[in-house]
Amino acid sequence: MGEKVLMKGNEAIGEAAIKANCKAFFGYPITPQTEVAAYMSKKMPKIGRVFMQAESEIAAVNMVYGAAGTGVRCMTSSSSPGISLKAEGISYIAGAELPCVIINIVRGGPGLGSIQPAQSDYFQATKGGGHGDYRMPVFAPSSIQEMVDLIQDAFDVADMYKTPCMVMGDGMLGQMMEPVEFKERPKRNIPSKDDWAANGLHGRKEHHIINSLYLSPEVLEKHNEHLQEKFNEIEKNEVKYELFNCDRENDLILVAYGTTSRICKNVIDAAEKEGIKLGLVRPITLWPFPCEAFEKTIDKTKKGYLSVEMSCGQMVEDVKLVSAGRKPVDFYGRSGGMVPDPEDILKKVKDILGGDK
Repeated sequence: MGEKVLMKGNEAIGEAAIKANCKAFFGYPITPQTEVAAYMSKKMPKIGRVFMQAESEIAAVNMVYGAAGTGVRCMTSSSSPGISLKAEGISYIAGAELPCVIINIVRGGPGLGSIQPAQSDYFQATKGGGHGDYRMPVFAPSSIQEMVDLIQDAFDVADMYKTPCMVMGDGMLGQMMEPVEFKERPKRNIPSKDDWAANGLHGRKEHHIINSLYLSPEVLEKHNEHLQEKFNEIEKNEVKYELFNCDRENDLILVAYGTTSRICKNVIDAAEKEGIKLGLVRPITLWPFPCEAFEKTIDKTKKGYLSVEMSCGQMVEDVKLVSAGRKPVDFYGRSGGMVPDPEDILKKVKDILGGDK
């Protein structure tokens, strides 16, 4: 066991990226993730790595495109409106098949919204965000320790599949402090980048060109078919989720991710004292969405599922999709930076169960 250190979430992100061998960071300040960039600005130059505060979010993501094209591990971070500005660049990166990690510490929206925590970027993260037929693995940690672990996973998955990966937390996770341990992670067999990276390797007989422009519709369709095959592989191999109290029959199963799932575990404890049995499905990858978790639990819930979110209802659509009408799906959410209250969630549970529990 390594030594645990007390760290703020945003700073732990930076340290985790450094330990994952991130060689270059490009960012732009925006609350509530600015400490990620601040941490990297102090640490990266001292260890001979690149930190660059770009002139805008658009510039930062295009710098990531360039650095990723050389084969080095690189990262950018932002919060909701900043990710919107990066969306075109993320689509370019996905189209050019370049590995990188994007951090989104979500704040309330739409528009400039607020600087308070939210989960209202779910659609943006999991349904594309940018243009074209692309997908992007999205990791949703519920603690700072898990965030540290998933950043290593995100870099590995990015390299394995030549794809951008997002680690999406909310403003609460970025700003809170918890003890974390920077553990040795299992090493994955990462393919060599020498056969595609534009890194000036000596002895090459041909130039490597990084591109996402295909003027021939036949060629672009073949490229899209290749990308879809890759996304299918990611769906098969990279799903992560937690089942809590789902090894029994429950009155209702909650579905929540990130810090909202921690609140839901408190709700489950409080409900147990009142004789109400609740379980929890916690997606850790928002895409690929853990459909398997619902196949495992569909027969273990009497009244179906309750999706609990810091949004007006986004993940609930995926819960309804995988439930496919077999069990009812309800929703409880708060928005604009308001955090769900355990008592209000329990009241919603009781309303759904009525007198029949």
